[in-house]
Amino acid sequence: MASKAKTQAAEKPEKFVEAAGSSIDPDEDQWRPLTGNNDRDLEPIKQDRMQKLAKFLWESNLIADRIIELPLAFMLSDGVRLKVPDEEAQAVIEKFWYDPINNMDLALEEFARELALFGEQCYPVFVNQVNGHVRLGYLDPAEIDDVITDPDNKRQPIGIKTKKDGKGNYRRYRIIINADESVFGARARRKRKTFTDGECFYFRIRGLASGARGRSDLLPQMDWLDAYDQFLFGELDRNQGLRAFMWDVLIKGADESEVQKKAKSIQVPRSGGVRVHNESEVWTPQAPDMNAADTTQSARLFRNHALGGATIPEHWFGGGGDVNRSTAGEMDEPTFKILAARQRRLKYMLEVIGTFVIRMWADAQGKRIDESDREYWVTCELPEMVQRDTTKYAAAMQQVVSSCVAAMNAQLMTREVAIEIIVATARRLGVDKEPAQLLKDVEKMIAARKTDDADVDLEV
Repeated sequence: MASKAKTQAAEKPEKFVEAAGSSIDPDEDQWRPLTGNNDRDLEPIKQDRMQKLAKFLWESNLIADRIIELPLAFMLSDGVRLKVPDEEAQAVIEKFWYDPINNMDLALEEFARELALFGEQCYPVFVNQVNGHVRLGYLDPAEIDDVITDPDNKRQPIGIKTKKDGKGNYRRYRIIINADESVFGARARRKRKTFTDGECFYFRIRGLASGARGRSDLLPQMDWLDAYDQFLFGELDRNQGLRAFMWDVLIKGADESEVQKKAKSIQVPRSGGVRVHNESEVWTPQAPDMNAADTTQSARLFRNHALGGATIPEHWFGGGGDVNRSTAGEMDEPTFKILAARQRRLKYMLEVIGTFVIRMWADAQGKRIDESDREYWVTCELPEMVQRDTTKYAAAMQQVVSSCVAAMNAQLMTREVAIEIIVATARRLGVDKEPAQLLKDVEKMIAARKTDDADVDLEV
């Protein structure tokens, strides 16, 4: 019995239970799903196609050209300058700006144009290890394969991976952050160590916080811009057809043989020529009648649809419509608000780059720059897009100051509140000062004046 039980136990198959857990490839972060790595971004194929179409439309479509070029003219036409209070740091900034490779006065227009066209820009940096001098490179957005974000913060890009070349090689750039690596979590720091091919700046527009890539300014209008071009080419063909005509010759009383004989000998008169015939011939020009209505309104509808999507008023593209000087000024305001938002983004980009230039110079010199030290804060001065009518603001400033002085004398207002009101009015004139700092400067000026008056009394 015992041997029989052992035999049955041997024949019974054993059960194996797999331990719970999962395995992760060491290069897991370098792979992405076939359909794309984020449903908040365009699929890689669509991203490439968007950039190609944007370039094509900018080159060939008049409206697309204006959508890109008009904002550049308003935002950059009067020049841009980076400023630092510290004189030595200002010299470093100017050396970077006027470097023959950087040549920022010329490059900035191209950078801003391609940011609008492709929706993103990437600039690898090259730093002189001796003096900290910075030069910018350029990575074509078409070469970007993926933008890797912080695993704990999707809105923060940390690295760029390029597409593979013909030999299967690619590069991994670490995106520059003007801060210590300690601002990232442990997982992000580990990932950033894998980007070993250099550092780069990465900027984008029209992106989502949960996405990684940017989008072109022309993306919403692409189909409509192409449709407008097709419409105009159709109108061109129709007008060419309308200009065509032929001569209809009626020979009265002629039989078929006489008609055939006349057809062989007849000659089409040239422009301004003379044709002599008797009453038996009647020459009549025949033009096509296509029964086509005037298409001006249709053209205006399609054009304004594309321009409206870009927040550009009709009269900026040569279509006056029912616009006069008063209504044109009201129509311009939304456009300038949009342009001001883009100008602020360009300002931020340049200040980030300028701050990095100062950091690299300070590191090479062994200087420790405190982030709270305003002497090394980089500010970008951009031109005003519209000339201000300062007459009414200047008159208002005089009234505001008089009213504030009267209120303080009557003990109805403190000096701090008065300064805030005056600063708010001064901003309308293009003077932007912090109220607290302005109050300190005024108090310092008053104290210095009292000292000077005391010295004069002593001398007397």
